[in-house]
Amino acid sequence: MSLQYLIETYGYWTLGVGTFLEGETVLMMAGFAAYRGYLELPWVMAVAFVGSFAGDQFYFFIGRYKGKALLARRPRWEAKVDRVYHLMRHYQTPFLIGFRFMTGLRTITPLVIGMTPMKTPRFVILNAIGAALWSVAFGAAGYWFGNALEAIMKDVRRYELAALLVILVLGLIPWIRYLMRQKKSRRGRKEGNR
Repeated sequence: MSLQYLIETYGYWTLGVGTFLEGETVLMMAGFAAYRGYLELPWVMAVAFVGSFAGDQFYFFIGRYKGKALLARRPRWEAKVDRVYHLMRHYQTPFLIGFRFMTGLRTITPLVIGMTPMKTPRFVILNAIGAALWSVAFGAAGYWFGNALEAIMKDVRRYELAALLVILVLGLIPWIRYLMRQKKSRRGRKEGNR
């Protein structure tokens, strides 16, 4: 089975599930696959929009109906919840449109917003705007990465797998940094409690 076959057969489904859950890296990989001609860039952006929008609406409604109980069982999320509330108080509309671009806040933000008195139609509109901007930005970034790679190396086909791995690693770097900061913060809190 070739890489091309796998991407053409499962690419949109993988993209939809990946963007429902989180998905910047999956979206950039799909943008690169679109540049290579395995997927269509407008469809990549459309599927990413639907996945991202649906995922955040799902988390919003979980927050609306089960948020307090869920957060009570996860005290480790307290710092993130506080950060979301702080950003909401100071930058409500821009934050609601742009939270997808902030590492570590994609899933928790709509959950917390669901716990606020914000009206559902307002969140739906801002969620749609944010999902559209995010899907276009990251889909285009993956596509442009392919274009830049081809400008540097003429035979991109030979390096497709390596290019996808580079996108994966680049996508994981912010998460690794975020997890390291979280671990350092937890260690500092433990030492402060002694």
